[in-house]
Amino acid sequence: MAQKPNIMIVEARFYPAISDELAKGAIRHLEAEGASYERFEVPGAFEIPSAIQMAIRARSFSTLTHRFDGYVALGCVIRGETSHYDYVCAESARGLQDLALRYTIAIGYGILTVENEAQAWARATVHEKNRGGAAAKACLEMLEFKRHFNLFPR
Repeated sequence: MAQKPNIMIVEARFYPAISDELAKGAIRHLEAEGASYERFEVPGAFEIPSAIQMAIRARSFSTLTHRFDGYVALGCVIRGETSHYDYVCAESARGLQDLALRYTIAIGYGILTVENEAQAWARATVHEKNRGGAAAKACLEMLEFKRHFNLFPR
C-alpha cells in the first residue's frame, strides 16, 4: 500500500485480558505492515458499531476527510445461560456489516463468539489462532481492494 493507512482499533473491554491479547495480535500485524493506529475502548461488543459510526461522522474540519482509513473491531462474547449472547453477537455483527456497506469502509472483524473461555483464549492468543492479527490483516486487505476501485485514499 503506497500510503500508510491510519487504523482505528476498537476494543470491547468486557473481558479485558482477552481483549488485550486480541489487540496484541492486531498491533503486531499493523506495525509489521507499516500502518499507524489508535486504540479506543468501549464497554462491550454491542457498543463497537456505534463507536465506529461516531468516528466516521467526526470528519476533520481542515480536510473534510475521515480520520481513519480502516477499522478493526476486537472483543469477545461468551455464551451464558440466557439469550443475551445471541442478541449481542447478531447485533454487533449486523451493525458492523451495515457500516461497511453504508460507508464503503474496511472493517476487520475480530469479535470472538465462543461457548467458553478456553475457546476464547485459543482464538485470541497470538501463538495459536491470532484472530486479532487476522482482523487487522482483513482490514488492510480490504483497503487494498478499495484502492483497486479508486476508493482509497478517501
